[in-house]
Amino acid sequence: MDRIAAQLGESVDFLHDVANEMEPEDGAIWVYGLGDLEILAFTDFGVENLVELIKIHKEMKSPQER
Repeated sequence: MDRIAAQLGESVDFLHDVANEMEPEDGAIWVYGLGDLEILAFTDFGVENLVELIKIHKEMKSPQER
């Protein structure tokens, strides 16, 4: 998530909020490690979907929030 946020110039928190709407068929997958470690990752298709969702979220913001 950190890498994608840096590449897209967005905050990790914002991407988490946007990606929360995504399902595995949208290209968002959870990778589980040892213990409680889990990381949200994206396929190439998932990154494309995430970019589109970011655009939608930004368009929906009111002018005061921009």
